[in-house]
Amino acid sequence: MSRSDIKKPNVIPSRRSVLTGGAAALTGAAAVLASINDGARAAGAAIPVGQAAPLTDFAAADGVEFKNGLTLACEEINALGGILGRPLEPYFEDTVQMGDATNVQAVQRLIDRRSVHAVINGYNVGSGAAIQDVIADSGIIYVHYDTTIAHNNLIKSNKEKYYGSFQGDPAEYWYGPGLLDYLKALSASGQWKPANDKVAIITSAGVYSVNIANAVKDKAGQYGWKVSLFETVNVPISEWGPTLAKIRQEPPGLIVITHFYPGDLAQFMIQFIRNPTPSLVYMQYGPSIPAFRDVGKEAVNGVLYATVVAALQDEIGTDFEKRYKAKFGPNAGHLSGCQPYDGAYIWATAAAIAGGTGEPGNDAQNRKVADRMRVMIYRGVNGTTRFIPNEQAAYQYPVQTKDPSLGMPHQFLQIHDFKKGPALIGPEPYATGKFMTPPWIKA
Repeated sequence: MSRSDIKKPNVIPSRRSVLTGGAAALTGAAAVLASINDGARAAGAAIPVGQAAPLTDFAAADGVEFKNGLTLACEEINALGGILGRPLEPYFEDTVQMGDATNVQAVQRLIDRRSVHAVINGYNVGSGAAIQDVIADSGIIYVHYDTTIAHNNLIKSNKEKYYGSFQGDPAEYWYGPGLLDYLKALSASGQWKPANDKVAIITSAGVYSVNIANAVKDKAGQYGWKVSLFETVNVPISEWGPTLAKIRQEPPGLIVITHFYPGDLAQFMIQFIRNPTPSLVYMQYGPSIPAFRDVGKEAVNGVLYATVVAALQDEIGTDFEKRYKAKFGPNAGHLSGCQPYDGAYIWATAAAIAGGTGEPGNDAQNRKVADRMRVMIYRGVNGTTRFIPNEQAAYQYPVQTKDPSLGMPHQFLQIHDFKKGPALIGPEPYATGKFMTPPWIKA
């Protein structure tokens, strides 16, 4: 367990610098927070806020960025006056290999040892519906980015019990119909002509990956695709030979890989490119992590991927990226850190409007905070967060809502040059680049 160095004056920006130094600093709810705090004269004791993240083991590349994202948010919020004059102090617990038991233990330690008023996580691999019981028992607020439909279903099952749990992004289910919709539009525009109507779907056994793979499989026929291969691989995986042999035996027009560890996915591309099929390759989430490009190098040029939560390449998102990399280094993964960053701002702003945060057991005050969160429309670095009633997960744009101001964009990105960041090629109005025919597909 480690504590941030948030109290050290050399890491906290001045209030003046936050108010004037960046386009994102006073956007939307942050401006509301600053305005509310202007009326708060008396500073109080620090408010403990917790995070349970995979700081070591196979998902540490993301876990470290989750820690960075919450750290940066707390520093900026403190420079804006904290929450009604009270600064935030973050605490962290390692979930290592994750899984429900480990995740729950980490959150329980944050509550028992630190009395945190909220837990602001990135993702943790597991059922996506275990930590919520600990939160319900403690009466505090929980914001996470597990990206799982299990969260939506749990909240619907007992919205009174799970009033304090929020998923800051859309559920993973939307990756399926969202991908097929995007590819249909891409083909209709003439930018991509599939080699055939076959799709190979490769997943790992985790709930997240399986749910996405099943969503693609179940909807494929409606979009004119025939599933030629549906395979589950054991992970972590570095040797893709058996799977590639099946792909090469019956080359598909589309390869969809819903396993998401960046190192594993990079190895797939290194081995695929030696004898590629004329297939568009779509990969889930992992290519957003710098390690994917660092390992795969030229082999990853042309890979398409998507995420329902990442910093946009607009004025707000790029301003956040500059601040993030100025603090954590030029190779820091702001596309992961942005998750708890936005989550912290949503919670802090709602708490300020509600009159303050509540410690464990202060159910009455935290219900007020949750009430404010449910009706908030927050425009952050990831786009718009608006929570679905009775599910308390973010709306997805453009399938769940056609209005980009009312949903979080399902972003489609493509690596054009592994030495640079990815090109955001959809959806409009957020796109900053165009689709590129992958170099292994010859005209």
